[in-house]
Amino acid sequence: MNEWIGYSRGVNLGGWLSQCPYQQAHYDTFITEKDIETIASWGLDHVRLPVDYEVIEESSNAEAYAGFKHIDNCIRWCAANGLNLIIDLHKTPGFSFDSVAANSLFDDPALQLRFLNLWKAISIRYAAYKDTVAFELLNEIVEQDSSRWNALARRTITEIRQYAPETKIIVGGIQWNSVHTLKLLDHPYDDNIVYTFHFYEPFLFTHQRAEWVEQMPESSMDYLGELAVYRSTSAAIGAFGSGLQGDGVSQMGPEYITSLIQTAIDVAMERNVYLYCGEYGVIEHAPSPSVVNWYKDVHAIFEEYHIGRAAWTYKSMSFGISDRYDSSITTEIISYL
Repeated sequence: MNEWIGYSRGVNLGGWLSQCPYQQAHYDTFITEKDIETIASWGLDHVRLPVDYEVIEESSNAEAYAGFKHIDNCIRWCAANGLNLIIDLHKTPGFSFDSVAANSLFDDPALQLRFLNLWKAISIRYAAYKDTVAFELLNEIVEQDSSRWNALARRTITEIRQYAPETKIIVGGIQWNSVHTLKLLDHPYDDNIVYTFHFYEPFLFTHQRAEWVEQMPESSMDYLGELAVYRSTSAAIGAFGSGLQGDGVSQMGPEYITSLIQTAIDVAMERNVYLYCGEYGVIEHAPSPSVVNWYKDVHAIFEEYHIGRAAWTYKSMSFGISDRYDSSITTEIISYL
């Protein structure tokens, strides 16, 4: 399978220019050059930078709008520390991955034009960084059918290619970047397309006791844990048990993880396209030894199949790496990113 050189091991800068207070004081302090130096010291090779449209689409709200200043700074800091960067448009007008009911992007030509114009502006500004900066079209498409997303993705890539003909462009599947939906994407539009997925399985472990997940049980889940416990718990809540009920799954562990990623691997190999996991991680409520076990297994599988990835996230937001464990646990997790 194709290996995306320079984007093997990374981390997200979530909460800085996305899902954040849209205030200048926050932009100036949440991520600094010192953070980039720290990430580079971990031996990683890139960062994924989620950006909401409010930050880069000029508006009457001067406090929310920061322009491209902070992206420029981040690119400069990364260059000084040997890191590449992905600009991930995390939210666009009329679309947010966490608000399905409110999404109108695919029904509104005016909103689609704003989306295209955002990418035109990004492409013009950063085309010269084609070897060190990649573009991710949109985070976690929540559509249940891929036809409208395929059509908009094609229009957007065509627009980007007018200004950035060689930049890597990252495209994810529908249903929140699910692994199994990559096969529903149109075939790669050119040789510089990357397919992406997100991985938070087994969900009962990575999201245990997540306050925002309805009906999530209060019990603590271990990894490795007993498959029977996972099955009974997932059956009781009626969801969050991806693949757990299948006859082909005999035990929790690397084989189970591989079975869930296999669809993405097969599609990438069949279409000769780069494969990248833009988000993966474990909630802070999970038992520390289990977190280490999970990262170790996922890391080994990503390494085996040359899947680039970026853990979610560098700072807290429930899935942070640097500030929630004692130093020995943090060091071990970082070694498996």
